[in-house]
Amino acid sequence: MVAGAAGLCLLLALDCLFPLPPAPRYSPIVLAADGSVLHAYLNPTQKWRMKTELAEITPALQQAIINKEDRYFRYHFGVNPVAIMQAAGRNIFKTGRTTGASTITMQVARLLEPKERTFGNKLLEMLRATQLEAHYSKAEILQLYLNLVPYGGNIEGVKSAALLYFQQPPDYLSLAQTVTLAIIPNQPRVLVLGKNNDRILAERNRWLRQFRQQHLFPDQAIEDALHEPLDMQRRAAPALAPHLARRLVTRFPGQPIIHSTLQRTPQAKAEDLTRNYVRRLRELGISQAAVLVVNNRTRAVEAYVGSADFQDAASSGQVDGVRAIRSPGSTLKPFLYALAVDRGIATPKLKLPDVPTNFSGFRPENFDKSCAGEVTVERALTYSLNIPAVRVLAEVGMPVFTDKLRAAGFKSVAKAAPLLGLSTILGGCGATLEELTGLYAALADGGRYRAVRLTLPPGETSLPTPLQKRGKTLASTQKSRGSSALLNEGPGREPLVSPAAAFLVTDILAQRTRPDLPMGYQNSRHLPKIAWKTGTSYGRRDAWSIGYNADYTIGVWVGNFSGQGSPALTGADVASPLLFDLFNALAYDSPNRWAVPPATLDFRLVCAETGLVPGEHCPNQLIDYYLPGTSSARHCEHQKEALVSADGAVAYCRACVPATGFRRQLFPNPLPEVLAFREAQGLPSNRLPPHNAACRLVRSTEEGAGAALAITSPLDHAEYVLDRHDKQQMLLSCAAGSEVRQVFWYVNDRFLRAASATERVFFRPPSGTVKISCADDHGRNVDIQLQVAEL
Repeated sequence: MVAGAAGLCLLLALDCLFPLPPAPRYSPIVLAADGSVLHAYLNPTQKWRMKTELAEITPALQQAIINKEDRYFRYHFGVNPVAIMQAAGRNIFKTGRTTGASTITMQVARLLEPKERTFGNKLLEMLRATQLEAHYSKAEILQLYLNLVPYGGNIEGVKSAALLYFQQPPDYLSLAQTVTLAIIPNQPRVLVLGKNNDRILAERNRWLRQFRQQHLFPDQAIEDALHEPLDMQRRAAPALAPHLARRLVTRFPGQPIIHSTLQRTPQAKAEDLTRNYVRRLRELGISQAAVLVVNNRTRAVEAYVGSADFQDAASSGQVDGVRAIRSPGSTLKPFLYALAVDRGIATPKLKLPDVPTNFSGFRPENFDKSCAGEVTVERALTYSLNIPAVRVLAEVGMPVFTDKLRAAGFKSVAKAAPLLGLSTILGGCGATLEELTGLYAALADGGRYRAVRLTLPPGETSLPTPLQKRGKTLASTQKSRGSSALLNEGPGREPLVSPAAAFLVTDILAQRTRPDLPMGYQNSRHLPKIAWKTGTSYGRRDAWSIGYNADYTIGVWVGNFSGQGSPALTGADVASPLLFDLFNALAYDSPNRWAVPPATLDFRLVCAETGLVPGEHCPNQLIDYYLPGTSSARHCEHQKEALVSADGAVAYCRACVPATGFRRQLFPNPLPEVLAFREAQGLPSNRLPPHNAACRLVRSTEEGAGAALAITSPLDHAEYVLDRHDKQQMLLSCAAGSEVRQVFWYVNDRFLRAASATERVFFRPPSGTVKISCADDHGRNVDIQLQVAEL
């Protein structure tokens, strides 16, 4: 008893003093969601040593290896004494084939610690084998053996050999292929696949016949394997999704197997489509593109294309376009309008001013440099107009907008939020394709944001695609729940926007009558049923097109990693065709279903002229969506009734209206900036006539109230540089209500001159700080300040 305890203590002490060698250094591999290998890397010692998992060791592989290498593997404790005695007898008496009696466990010990073959090292192998048996199960020892056995060159392990020679994992090999890999490790320098195939074939068939004699496998399986040809060459290692593979291997250093969410077929299709598409764009000075495909139900990334060609060093192909920070152009506009809907600021038919506007020194322009005067919200979004979007952002507020983007994972925006201004909505910030695609996936999911997933959770080995997992139609499920979300399954965070706002934006983005439809797609039956938005950054350096349907959200970026622009680089003409090709290739059989209005949405009549609740002078009305209790209930006043003389030359107030000789007349009542724009364009306008000069009473607030007076030129707080030798002059102009007939201009509180409300006045300003003041004939006034320098 005491001796036994002392012996056990001695063994434990020796185990601690001489620990097992470290685990093998494997080649990192990235798997697709179905378990197939997408990408493999050499290990740190520049060998292909891919880890074979226990589940990949098939019964056929176990039986072939064990019967060939160590028939009593399952019964000994690392060392086979009988085999050692037999080998010693043959070696001493020189009878039979000289052998070393190495068990599989002893071979593992030698492979873990390669040493010169001597008698002393053989004894050490036996001790290590015993130690291995004490620490590992038989299955784990066999797994170690199959991960370390050599196959010639820098190939080690059965999985590496199976993939590089047969392009299949071990558990997908035929019996003939399995036996082929079982016989090579004994002579890896002689039996080289691709060079000595005839010799390998003869050796394989010899062992197959021997296995038939042992009744190891069914006779028919042996017969089929004997007739299977062997025409194998070494292939390149799997190299799909190089950008994501590098990202994951960097994120999980030392992890031999990384399970990604990618689907192998969509990934391969996306890479081929992107590569071939960019090849056609090179003559236009465009060399790169990036694509991200997200499953809306699970937020799993199913395709990840960081560049058109990872190996194209001339075009910086190793840059990951999915994570590159670029200007988002107009791609944030749908999210802004969704926020405006939730705050009661916008409804689809509401009209917004689309006129040249000065936002505290910032004067945005539309992409085509033109203005329409007034446009509906849905047209402003469909046509991606810049001026209305900036106006809506000013009303929503930058803090609200940036806080929501921060919640949606926009890291660059979150970092720069205090410095961002209204130009953010036009691309004046940084964003990645991954962030934008995740944001649009939230719109597809009723406004609920969840970060996109790149890896499978522990224990999960596969993700069903939307086309594999249908069940009952999603549309019927949504109707029963009363939700507009394209997808409602799974837990989510607090919504970024409401389902109602997400539905309205989706409904607008799904319209097909729009200017950003690529040429040739107007009547094309190949146009997928999706909602999408394009974007083009300043200088035509980035082209975006991001779209979604019930199943997928796909983001596309096209451009140059160098930042060089191209005249042809626009989201509509360059990015959208690739987006449509991807949807047609990856979701060609998606069911023709779309979002349905949520129960929180309702309809109401609105004035066709303004999109507001009809007033008493709104004969033309139409139906519009709105959010009860949220959308603005302001009544329309696009026409204003006034009391005028019979000849229409004089306007009266209630205090001075005569007993007879007057009439009631409706006058247009647009916003001052809209009225000024129309008159500047030479469009007819019907202004209110001047007030009765004989009226001695100051009109009441109700009578005198009108639109605010605004100076449209020059810009407030702007700096102007004039040539002292040139006769340059500065333009003075204002926007005033229809009731204003005359305005009065002042420079540094000194009267300059009187002018009509629409007259353009020119003057030479003094140097330094200049105060410009404008007053109208209704007692309103406005001041601005600017800096003038002369050179």
